Amino acid sequence: MTIPTLPGVTPKLITTERIVTRVLFSGPDNGMPVLFLHGNASSATWWEETMAALPAGCRGIAPDQRGFGEADEDKKVDATRGAGDWADDAAALLDTLGVDRVHVVGNSLGGVVVWRLLADCPQRILTATVVDTGSPYGFGGTKDIDGAPCWPDFAGSGGGLSNPKLIRRLAGQDRGMDSRFSPRLAIRTLLVKPPFLPAREEELLSSMFSTHLGPQDNPGDFVPSPNWPFVAPGAWGAANALSPKYVGDAIERMLAAQPKPPLLWVRGSHDLAVGDTSLSCPGTLGSLGAIPGWPGMEIYPPQPMVSQTRAVLEKYAAAGGRYQEIVIDDTGHVPFIEKPNVFNAVFHAHLAGNR
Repeated sequence: MTIPTLPGVTPKLITTERIVTRVLFSGPDNGMPVLFLHGNASSATWWEETMAALPAGCRGIAPDQRGFGEADEDKKVDATRGAGDWADDAAALLDTLGVDRVHVVGNSLGGVVVWRLLADCPQRILTATVVDTGSPYGFGGTKDIDGAPCWPDFAGSGGGLSNPKLIRRLAGQDRGMDSRFSPRLAIRTLLVKPPFLPAREEELLSSMFSTHLGPQDNPGDFVPSPNWPFVAPGAWGAANALSPKYVGDAIERMLAAQPKPPLLWVRGSHDLAVGDTSLSCPGTLGSLGAIPGWPGMEIYPPQPMVSQTRAVLEKYAAAGGRYQEIVIDDTGHVPFIEKPNVFNAVFHAHLAGNR
């Protein structure tokens, strides 16, 4: 599916040593490179307005990540590597483009890739920006700010928690509003703060429909579990790669790595997708009665995603790094789309102050 781009944004098919994928570019070829990494069930399309508004002299670079958009569908996400496939793909793209160091920006899943890049190759990062990022401990199945698992098998994370009704509507490219599992309704209620309506909603929907679907893609596979909610992570696809089961030593390596690029953390005040009581977290849904059999707050509370991120960043600062947390009022999961002028003001200042 080819999605029309904004003026000033150019799509190209790029072949690296790891993958063939669509990459969006903006700005001069010799400009200061800014790498944009998109979130789950989306593509580089979601970053276009931000890329088009970059300061003069900046070059925007936004790939469709593995498992999404026009990335090679034969290249699957090996979930047992956590965010490793995505981070290695990003590094290979920079190598192919001849880019040594870069400002990197990630939203949601893209933020999880930024955590991994900070662990794997911090010397290549000028600055890092994470926007409504997933927790450094992954998504689902943990219960305190230090990422302790609710169960030894990390039940409650991975592909088994994906909503099959939403997946079917993505596969059918449903643009309607006749179901609470409508992708359009997901944008309007879960990703942005009502009553905001994205100007390019049709393009954002097309981007969602370009998600690669299947047992090795999205939602991926899963393993039955004796522990509530009775599914544990499988080995393939984005949802499984985000499981805390596969984070490994990435956080420890990020905290120990040198140098430590300055980091900007931006989040929407009303983000329902990532928060301490996220509406996509099994612990939250269980406490609301939406998933039967919830074992209670002591065993399986809502994952404190924001508090986990802040705790890790405090350790990052204590280890010699620095970070800034900015909350943008009256926005949800994508404040760069909802309030672009407010987002760009803090984002551009972060770039300019750390060149």
